Amino acid sequence: MGGARTRRMPRAVREQQMLDAAVRIFGQRGYMAASMDEIAELAGVSKPLVYLYLTSKECLFTACIRREAAALTQAVRAGVRTDLPVDRQLWDGLRAFFAHTAEHPDAWSVLHLQARTHGEPFAAEVAAMREEIVAFVTRLVAVAAREAHRDPDLPEHEVAGLAEALVGAAESLATWANTTEGVTAGQAASTLMNVTWSGLGNLMRGNHWTPPAEQV
Repeated sequence: MGGARTRRMPRAVREQQMLDAAVRIFGQRGYMAASMDEIAELAGVSKPLVYLYLTSKECLFTACIRREAAALTQAVRAGVRTDLPVDRQLWDGLRAFFAHTAEHPDAWSVLHLQARTHGEPFAAEVAAMREEIVAFVTRLVAVAAREAHRDPDLPEHEVAGLAEALVGAAESLATWANTTEGVTAGQAASTLMNVTWSGLGNLMRGNHWTPPAEQV
């Protein structure tokens, strides 16, 4: 009976099961240590079937990266209401980001740790996701600058730099939160929001910090 049900399972559903298993194995064991035998066993299918659907370990890993990158990006976008004030949008986006990475620690390990350290094709997949998130944050920073009225023409390089710094901090904080007991998504988001929004507020009020003259 069980085997018959497995044979009738739609390909798309079976493929998602394989990806679920692969994300778990890759996330916990690492790309190099993960084996297709382990992935097939966890997915409840034969190894030849995994190869039939996804052709190779590299293709399977790439499919995992693409699926999890899309899921993370969608979670962040879905968590933000564009009709709210920009500080609330940023807060909601950060909270959605940290909630998703906390709920899917293996997926975050695949995206943030594994994909970046095993070759250009994998790193490029993650870079595409990151660029989309940075662009989203850049828009929020630019809107905040315009709304402040003090610096409606905040230089593009400053906006881009702030967005890059914020996303980089969020990535590092997510990894820390996932390995530190008792840290919630809300706490992680609040920590980063306090640092970012306070600093951004000073910048938009014209309170720029400048280095000592001899170090400029």
